[in-house]
Amino acid sequence: VYPTRAGTTETVAPISWDKRSIAVCRHKVARPKAVIPVFPGTNCEYDTAQACLRAGIEPEIIVIRNLSTDLLAQSAQALEKAIRSAQMVVLPGGFSGGDEPDGSGKFIASFLRSPALSDAVHDLLKNRDGLMLGICNGFQALVKLGLVPYGEIRDMDENCPTLTYNLIGRHQSRYVTTRVASVNSPWMLQSNVGDLHAIPISHGEGRFVAPQNVLDQLIANGQVATQYVDAQGVPSMDIDVNPNGSLCAIEGIFSPDGRVFGKMGHSERYGAFVGQNIPGDKHQPLLESGAAYFK
Repeated sequence: VYPTRAGTTETVAPISWDKRSIAVCRHKVARPKAVIPVFPGTNCEYDTAQACLRAGIEPEIIVIRNLSTDLLAQSAQALEKAIRSAQMVVLPGGFSGGDEPDGSGKFIASFLRSPALSDAVHDLLKNRDGLMLGICNGFQALVKLGLVPYGEIRDMDENCPTLTYNLIGRHQSRYVTTRVASVNSPWMLQSNVGDLHAIPISHGEGRFVAPQNVLDQLIANGQVATQYVDAQGVPSMDIDVNPNGSLCAIEGIFSPDGRVFGKMGHSERYGAFVGQNIPGDKHQPLLESGAAYFK
């Protein structure tokens, strides 16, 4: 079952992708480092750091301090330095800036748009074979920056994809089933098209929307990474399956080269004693794949 065009039952297969073509990194390291920025309101940094450690990644948590302009400037310098010495950046979930004003992820996006940090991120992705992952609040920031689906920090307009309020009009917190729709990314080296995972979600603004021509292009490019599906693996707009009403049941998307991955579900929230009463495979090996890319 491939991604479905909005409003139709037509399915479109993602482009074929030979994993061997993305399994070679020019900058090999025994234990890659992931920078985890913590903004005011972030609340998933410890889960993310633990998931990195389990995957063989060394996490470095950088706390963004905003009590004064001097502390904010120092935090920006510390984050830039960390990014330039790391192999990946992981933006964790939470409610940065209290999801204000009028929408989530704006504080993270405005902070990373500073020239020094934008240059560091672009250098990581374009010159140093680096990777970037954003989960929930991190996904919202990646979309507002343009890093997904465009692969670079850029100006955005009304024709660009965005994440907006859930159709139900309130926060959703529960498990969902997601299906891997494309492996066009280093983050999917240990996954296959069709893999199903039981993933916890917790968000009020997770509805992915975009103009139809943009959706068609994402599907054709294999940039639709994961979708909300029913127990049989079929994408659906039913609220029991698709908790926010995302078009084409999209849960996660890649940048064109697959280096940047944004998703709503908290793949980092798993463990031997977590959600034992929930059926399904709860381990989505994203970070393990990211680690394998550098080895």
